Amino acid sequence: MKRSILFDTETTGLDPASGDRVIEIAALELVDDLPTGNHYHTLVDPERDVPAEATRVHGFTREDLHGQPKFAEVAQGFLDFVQGDPLIAHNARFDFGFLNAELAACGLPPLESSRMVDTLEIAKKRFPGLPNSLDALCRRFEIDLSARTTHNALLDCKLLAEVYVELMGGRQRGLGLMHQSGGRGGVATYVRDPNRSPRRMAPPSAEEDAAHAAFVGTLKEPIWLR
Repeated sequence: MKRSILFDTETTGLDPASGDRVIEIAALELVDDLPTGNHYHTLVDPERDVPAEATRVHGFTREDLHGQPKFAEVAQGFLDFVQGDPLIAHNARFDFGFLNAELAACGLPPLESSRMVDTLEIAKKRFPGLPNSLDALCRRFEIDLSARTTHNALLDCKLLAEVYVELMGGRQRGLGLMHQSGGRGGVATYVRDPNRSPRRMAPPSAEEDAAHAAFVGTLKEPIWLR
């Protein structure tokens, strides 16, 4: 069975080179591209302020993070969880950049780029010319976004896990995923959910409509305009 790790971070800003730091790490274990239920999650004291613009994105203030462990205290636990397996993230270069900056500050080796699996790049190849943010992909695959009021790393991981299954080929509608046994060797299998009713296709957003129109405009005699 193939093990991989899907992960996400939240940070104080956009650039570790300018002093921005990691404030949250979440990671889910996948076996054969399906979640096993095993996960890693921690908040991190960034040892600096959290700008208001960053708080508007993820909801965390400096006070929320006071007393949380520092990155140096959680680094080894994170590395032990991810081991040497492939690392999946949306816009993975951003998360790799932050984690490698934090690891370097602790005197630890970086995450190798050869382990990187970027779902944003996968989505761009599958849906060229369309919006491919996590929100846009969730809407495209009819994944419930009602709980996503801010960027929370653990929730984003759970949503991305559903998106990743769809990007890798999808699964039968009307089937639910049930984890039958724990641990790295846990078995994940599909069981029919008798209470699950079919969901209606979510309408495209204005941004998606505009992107689609622009893409169609590049085609010769597109069937959409007949």
